[in-house]
Amino acid sequence: MNELYPWQKDDWTRLQSLRSRASQGLLFQGQKGIGKLELAINYARALLCEHPLDDGFACGKCAACHWFEQGSHPDFRFLQPESETEESDAGKKPSRQISVDQIRGLADFMGMTAHQGGRRVVIIHPAEAMNANAANALLKNLEEPPAGLLFILVTHKHQALLPTLLSRCLAFGLAAPDAATATRWLAAQGIKNPADALAVSGFSPLQALQSANGSDAREKLLCAVRQPQTLDVFGLAEALQKTEQVQVVQWLQQWCHDLISQKLAGRLRYHPDSEAAIRELVAPLDPLNLARLQSVLQTAKTESQHTLNPKLFLESLLFTYCQLTKPCHL
Repeated sequence: MNELYPWQKDDWTRLQSLRSRASQGLLFQGQKGIGKLELAINYARALLCEHPLDDGFACGKCAACHWFEQGSHPDFRFLQPESETEESDAGKKPSRQISVDQIRGLADFMGMTAHQGGRRVVIIHPAEAMNANAANALLKNLEEPPAGLLFILVTHKHQALLPTLLSRCLAFGLAAPDAATATRWLAAQGIKNPADALAVSGFSPLQALQSANGSDAREKLLCAVRQPQTLDVFGLAEALQKTEQVQVVQWLQQWCHDLISQKLAGRLRYHPDSEAAIRELVAPLDPLNLARLQSVLQTAKTESQHTLNPKLFLESLLFTYCQLTKPCHL
């Protein structure tokens, strides 16, 4: 409770200046994996606390704090897609969207007065998961919100939200931590080679932590793609078929990015520990083929969201990789 990530101290200080500012909506925006949701929850807890501390944090001792910790605070609601929870109808695939019914379900909550005459808070995460009907329904709520009700929208893709929705929220931008701070934090979490883990994650420390705790599949893939001419396509596809396809494509995109970057500029972003292997691999490659591979992977990322046969999808993708990474003199 009341624990911030090391890179969020300045953000917390900025938030305190908004406590007395009239606003029906706050938009927490920034890249994925930097702790936006955790910061929003800390802020909501503090707003609902009966006796907040001098630094703005919740006291952790009052009735409101106990209700919040138990998930039963009458003045707080948290909306997210069904796929992010364990609750879904039997035999029905949980939705990845926030539905209009979820937004409409706030009607009774909005119609009530605050339990203790104070603030009420609704967190919606991720806000871009709202379908069009849900976004329009929320817009109506933001146009005429009850007094004391604050919507906190947390988004990784603010550009995907309705412009009218953005105009009714106060934007609160959150930057990714600097590499040194994030690396120290990852090392404190017991992550080996934290700098490499951070680079692979796109410099999102929480994603780096998650990926590092389940990196066997990635290591298997990277070990194979270092030598495309001897890559066992069928064996690798079988080994990776239970890994989320979009994750495999993302790993390949990062690898391809470094192949191109090494070929054209002599620099790496995601695989600094593989510099020698990448330099040797790209030396005889045609830059145009690498550009084609990048385009193929971009299309594959969209297709990976709804593959019917993961093994076949991966086989096709790996065959294409092997074809486009053949030395140009062969």
